This record gives sequence, C-alpha cells and structure tokens, in this order.
Amino acid sequence: MGRMHADEADIDVALVRRLLAAQFPQWADLPAEPFPSSGTVNAVYRLGHHLSVRLPRIENGVGDIDKEHRWLPRLAPLLPVAIPDVLGRGAPSAEFPWPWSVSRWIDGENPREGHEDGLLAEDLAGFVEAFRRIDLPDGPAAYRAGPLARVDAGTRRAIGELEGLIDTGAATEAWEAAAGAPEWAGRPVWVHSDLMPGNLLVRGGRLTGVIDFATMGVGDPAVDLIPAWNLLTPASREVFRAALGPDDATWARGRGWALSMALIQLPYYLHTNPGIAANARYVIGQVLADRIEDRPLG
Repeated sequence: MGRMHADEADIDVALVRRLLAAQFPQWADLPAEPFPSSGTVNAVYRLGHHLSVRLPRIENGVGDIDKEHRWLPRLAPLLPVAIPDVLGRGAPSAEFPWPWSVSRWIDGENPREGHEDGLLAEDLAGFVEAFRRIDLPDGPAAYRAGPLARVDAGTRRAIGELEGLIDTGAATEAWEAAAGAPEWAGRPVWVHSDLMPGNLLVRGGRLTGVIDFATMGVGDPAVDLIPAWNLLTPASREVFRAALGPDDATWARGRGWALSMALIQLPYYLHTNPGIAANARYVIGQVLADRIEDRPLG
C-alpha cells in the first residue's frame, strides 16, 4: 500500500454508513454522527447509543487498531474502570485504505484541567497502580518508553519556538532539572503513556473510563504521572502523589514528560487545535509553579 492519506474531509457519515453496510450490516441502520474530539490521529463517530466507530485519519495511526484489538480484551478484566471493548475490526477496502474498529460506547465526559478534586486524583492513582501491576508477557514497548534524553532535542527546539510566549528561561531550567533525574532502573511496567484529559472519562467527578490505548506498552512508570500536571490542581496533585508514592526521581521524570509534551504541542497546535494548545499552556504553568516549591531529589 502506498502512503495514502485520509484527512477529515474524506471521512464523513456517508463513508461510515457504507463501511458498516459492507462489513457489519447488523449495525448499518443505527444513527451515526461525528463525535467532537481534540484527537489528531483518529476520527470518532458515535453509532446509536451504545457503539462508536474509530477510523485512522493518517497512516501512522493504522497500527493502533491492531494493537488495541490484540491487547484490550486481555487488559480489561485487570483494570478498575471501563476501557474500549472492541466488537468489530473493519478491514481495508476500496472505500477506505486502512483497518478501523467498532467498539462499545463508554459513558462520561472529559474532565477539565484545574477543576477536579481529590476524588478523581484517587481514581487516577488507582488506575495507574492497577495498570502497573499487570503481568502480561511480551508487551510492546510503550510509545514513551525510554529515558527523557530521547526527547531532549525536540524539547529544546520547542522552547526556542516559544520565545515571547512563555518564560523560556524558567522552562529550560525546569526541563534540565527533570532531564537530570536518575533514569528508571527497575523492570519495565505496563503504562498507558498518554493520560491526557481527552483520554479520560468522568461522571460526577469520578473516573468512569480510559480510552485511546495507542501508546500503551511497557516502560518507565513515570510517564503515567502526567495527569498530575495536565489535569489536577496543586492540592489534588498531592493526593495523586501520596496515593502512588513515587520516589523523587520518578516524580521528576513524570514532570519532565508532562513538560516536554506540552512544550512540543504548544507551537505545533497553537493555531490549529485550541483545545490541545490550552492544555499545553496549563501544563507549562503548573510545572513552572510546581518547580518554585519543589523538594530536592533524594
């Protein structure tokens, strides 16, 4: 297959209906509508009241379908909240060049950064801890699996692009402090590695589901600490930290991952995705404020 591209203009309700009619006729008559999302890799459509359809927008997202189809059924019984239940895997066709999926819908809404309390922090810690305890062999390497040094060049380049938009001196200092923390010396553990607000679902302030496991795999547990800065308030961040009990070096690396992601996202999405850009600004503000009262590494 060549490097075909299906942008948003190529994916619409009519296409979804044709794909369903050809491959899953039992669902073809259900009402379908696009689901608004800040995600950039997949288009999501709600199908009736209980299903969703997920189609890659770009070729880089194609492998995610197979990865989730293989691993999610094995992970689901081991986790405390709902994760996508893949009911059907659509095959590539003349209508659409890549695999796609039909999953069970999970009720909930995305939490808002800076507006959540300690109950959600406790729920998130419970999810992260349960994920770490999973003992499934031959797990893939997580997308953010290696040391922070892997993203040092990209992070510093992004800081340069943000001159005049943020305090680049403070950002550089915070990044260097995190990047200088000792690397993870333990065994790799299962991590989601993209616990952004857009991948979390809540109802009544409690965590009801986690979605989009494209980046999951085994790696440094620090990467799943990123909600401490991309979602939580300073007070609920301390609840999250106390529940998980990471050592200082792991906490510093987690802060580094959150900061690196935000610094890279902000210039990239500044004019194209206001939701991601706003969250990136929140992360940067939280990390820089957090650094002021930071405890030294032990």
